[in-house]
Amino acid sequence: MAEYKRKTKETEISVKLDTEGSGKSRIDTKINFLNHMLELFAKHGTFDLEIKAEGDLEVDQHHVVEDIGITLGEAFDRSLGNRKGINRAGFFAMPMDEALAIFAVDIGGRPYLKFDVKFKKDKIGDLDSELIYDFFEAFSNNLKCNIHARSFEARTDHHKAEALFKAFGRALKMAVSRDERLKEGIPSSKGCI
Repeated sequence: MAEYKRKTKETEISVKLDTEGSGKSRIDTKINFLNHMLELFAKHGTFDLEIKAEGDLEVDQHHVVEDIGITLGEAFDRSLGNRKGINRAGFFAMPMDEALAIFAVDIGGRPYLKFDVKFKKDKIGDLDSELIYDFFEAFSNNLKCNIHARSFEARTDHHKAEALFKAFGRALKMAVSRDERLKEGIPSSKGCI
């Protein structure tokens, strides 16, 4: 179980994470649609995840959403330690009715986000849709992972986001899973990540 807390003048975020869990979650971000997406992420990744977030939502959602990405990325980083024995990379293509999302991740120490996802509306439920990019960018920078996310045309932004977060969970589950053949080896030709 990894725990990480982040407190700034704008937000206070706490994350508890078990990467070898069963998909149980308790999420309270004060943004209902983001809660739903993070619950789907935990369920499909089979991560046990608790997130509690407080922040200056009266100003804007940006600080809270970005800081959740920072804190969750840092919790995964701490949970994985030196990365010995993990698969390192994972990918998944996830349909959600008419929507399809493809998500690939490489936990190789090189943060980068390629985000080819366009939303039609400014809001999905109560979440500012443009902040989904900021969440993934913050996560990538703090886990130090390369992410490629792509979504194809969908009738609704809700389905597009749902497919994306489910694919995120399943791809990350693959990447953080242990490969018994590696035993305690580092999954890199450099010998370190």
